[in-house]
Amino acid sequence: MSDDRRTAAERFVAESLEDPRSAGRPISSRARQSQRSLEAYLRAGMRPRWMERLMEIERGTKREQRRLAKAYEQLREECGEDRRAFARRWRAIAHSWSFDELNELIRTHNEWYPVERDLPMDLRTRDYVLINGRSYRRRELGPDWVLEQFPS
Repeated sequence: MSDDRRTAAERFVAESLEDPRSAGRPISSRARQSQRSLEAYLRAGMRPRWMERLMEIERGTKREQRRLAKAYEQLREECGEDRRAFARRWRAIAHSWSFDELNELIRTHNEWYPVERDLPMDLRTRDYVLINGRSYRRRELGPDWVLEQFPS
């Protein structure tokens, strides 16, 4: 498979291989006996990657909301009472706004979260179980999201 067609997960795994010659060797007894739980991570003073990534997604989303709010108010002032011009220009801004970096983080979350959290499968739906009644998947940001947050 060529590098440009690999998923984020495949690229991460390929980059994390320390020494391909060590593949297939048994895991050390220390590594087998280490407790890998959320509590153990927190006691060690570090957050699991999935937790850091969720915080980055939340901070990034709030940052984009602030930037969009500022652009929204500036455009409102520029257009004054001309609602048609405002709507037309705001839709153009919504379609041109880039969320590439944040959406890559969201795609990584959607791909890795169930593995990192070791989520069980729901055999009825053949999908991972819901977290607090919601899917773990985050919606990517785009023009529809902008227009929901700030209607034209």
